[in-house]
Amino acid sequence: MARLIQIHLHKLSDLTYPQLSDRKTQVADRKREVACLRNQLLSHYFESLIEDHQIVRTSFGKPYLPAHPDFSFNHSHSQNFYALATSRNIQHLGVDIEELSRKVRFEALAQHAFHSEELRQWQALDYAPEYWFKVWTTKEAVLKASGLGIRINLNELNTNIHPEQDGGCCQHPEIGFYAYQNYTLAGCMLTVAWQSEQDGQGFEFPQIQIHQSV
Repeated sequence: MARLIQIHLHKLSDLTYPQLSDRKTQVADRKREVACLRNQLLSHYFESLIEDHQIVRTSFGKPYLPAHPDFSFNHSHSQNFYALATSRNIQHLGVDIEELSRKVRFEALAQHAFHSEELRQWQALDYAPEYWFKVWTTKEAVLKASGLGIRINLNELNTNIHPEQDGGCCQHPEIGFYAYQNYTLAGCMLTVAWQSEQDGQGFEFPQIQIHQSV
């Protein structure tokens, strides 16, 4: 069976509240919307109803469906977009999305989270925001795929991001070998990552299908 990853990208509803005190309401509403959208997409995939109680999380917070052990999924959302990655034959899967217009403390976060090689490359590119987002989403996607989340020092993981390419491989002694693919879609940087061969020899990317509803 050919290895396949499907990614669904959706626009989220506009949630605007004039009062700062409504921030908690906004977060709660967004959380409900994301969960509802996730369940709708999974229900459509299985052609049967998927509800919150059917989704279990590991001790590190990674979601999975015990009733479908051969199926893996991971999701991410930004302020305005939602991404769901699914696969039936790639078990360790992660996805992350960030809007390129997001206001970020680029320098401070890079100093904290970037590997020295990533930082050097970013500086050589005159601090290009797109490269920054590519590194950031790759780190997030790889660690989500590993199931550990952000539980290793981010600056110890060198993503090996190339300034002119949109995919590659990286490894870390605590999580192993991972591959990833970057996409710039709808003003966002989206990265999907998956566990790969231990040494990367003979490595082939899976087929990746993107379904946009934006």
